[in-house]
Amino acid sequence: MSGLGEELRHLLDRLDRAEAEERADAVELLRAWLGAESGRAAAAAAAEGVAGRFGMVGTAPAMEEVYAVLAKVARTQVPVLVVGESGTGKELAARALHEQGPRRRGPWVAVNCAAIPPTLLEAELFGHVKGAFTGAHRDRRGYVAEADGGTLFLDEIGEIPPELQAKLLRFLQEGEYRPVGASKVEHAEVRVVAATNRDLKRAIADGRFREDLYYRLAVITVRMPPLRERREDVPALVRDFLARQAERGEPSAEVTDEAMALLQAYDWPGNVRELQNELQRAATFARDGRITPAELSPALRGEG
Repeated sequence: MSGLGEELRHLLDRLDRAEAEERADAVELLRAWLGAESGRAAAAAAAEGVAGRFGMVGTAPAMEEVYAVLAKVARTQVPVLVVGESGTGKELAARALHEQGPRRRGPWVAVNCAAIPPTLLEAELFGHVKGAFTGAHRDRRGYVAEADGGTLFLDEIGEIPPELQAKLLRFLQEGEYRPVGASKVEHAEVRVVAATNRDLKRAIADGRFREDLYYRLAVITVRMPPLRERREDVPALVRDFLARQAERGEPSAEVTDEAMALLQAYDWPGNVRELQNELQRAATFARDGRITPAELSPALRGEG
């Protein structure tokens, strides 16, 4: 779990070390701490004018639907597929499932399947033994082994090549995998959360994605809405991003009403990530600590 104070870490350590008869007391202390911390976090968010849940900002109906699904499935271990356009916060949703779930004490391992060459992806996921291929000078554990006992986040799952999909399906079904070049089958207990910005059902129809793998991954589906479907959340997101920039010592500024109106009217094809980048750029050029329409990109001003 990220961002926990020393007090909570002490309670968790106490719970780990406690004998059976002492665990009830430790659990009650932990519940009390979590309740107090939740209240403090909610109060701080309200004071800043920022509202949301699971580390995400926004109260639009589309986001409330996301929160409702996450609340129902976070404490289970079923596979979840997070879908949505690029920049909508799919990894935030996946991370929330880990941090609120039963494997939160275990590792969190995120893999961008699109960033790894297809020829190397199997070895990266499942590991390899020395001599398995040119350049394999020693045994290497893969991401699956590193995630044992925790959560494996497979981003851009639609980019996995067909020949690897069958091996991933077997791992999801049996918890078994074989490192490249190995003769021995390995086991790992991992919760898999996958994400994609592609239409996997169309990929199935085109023969590029296995239907059985899709249904194994998408036991539960979480759809992250694009920013254009939650324009009412833009002011809260703006305040949150600018506050975070100030905390990091980066340029920050206030946004005028005229500039905010343009930010809310824009369609944001790059979604929340594009908004964050726009605010970083605008704050850098802001004069007198204010972001006006003049500091915004031409596209937001309707000039190109």
